[in-house]
Amino acid sequence: MTDARSVELRDALARVEERIVAACSASGRDRGDVQLVVVTKFFPVEDVRRLLALGVTDVAENKAQEASAKLERLTADERAALTVHFVGQLQTNKARQVAAWADVVHTVDRARLVPALDRGAEQAGRDLDVLLQVDLDAPGEADEQGHADGGHRASGSRGGAPADGIPALADEVGRAEHLELRGVMAVAPRGGDPERAFAALARVADGVRSAHPRATLVSAGMSGDLEQAVAHGATHLRVGSAILGPRPAPR
Repeated sequence: MTDARSVELRDALARVEERIVAACSASGRDRGDVQLVVVTKFFPVEDVRRLLALGVTDVAENKAQEASAKLERLTADERAALTVHFVGQLQTNKARQVAAWADVVHTVDRARLVPALDRGAEQAGRDLDVLLQVDLDAPGEADEQGHADGGHRASGSRGGAPADGIPALADEVGRAEHLELRGVMAVAPRGGDPERAFAALARVADGVRSAHPRATLVSAGMSGDLEQAVAHGATHLRVGSAILGPRPAPR
């Protein structure tokens, strides 16, 4: 596609790429160690096709039904060229559906999701990569040992399990036959300091990785805080509005 929207997306991708390159340079990291995931939720399948044509390989969705319907409109070759990430809050009754099409689920935050995703992956005849979502809104966030003060989700939380509950959740995923624990994910608290938040996430990630060596991924950073995420070891950046623009109006 060479329409005006494709040009808009190309230019936005270039601007974000410049930011990622600069962030990697500032933190002494290799650009190849950081994967851009374009968050295409709310945007039409035509934009997914445009992104593919521009070289994007990873996209993210957060609504099970919307994503499923969108992916069904892709050709087999288009779908095979994409890694599709699920980044929304996951309901247990939607877990089997998501396990059938997602390549990576970023938002495992409670034990009840584990058997539901495992069964869904088994029924789909596939294995599924999962990340554990860490609640960085918990009071005190995480201390130097990677434990949250308390253990209850804070009011206004953006989702996730308390840091002190992550080791047990990691072990639960590790016992699942069709799930592969690949790392952790978090969203920086609203109005909080992303530097502090992502430093806390890095400590939690280190703890998970020490017990589960294949759990090397850290999904952190969005349009407004990707630089801080890169500085603290993010391997996957979830960027939406800086590339696709404001959410489209409902039709």
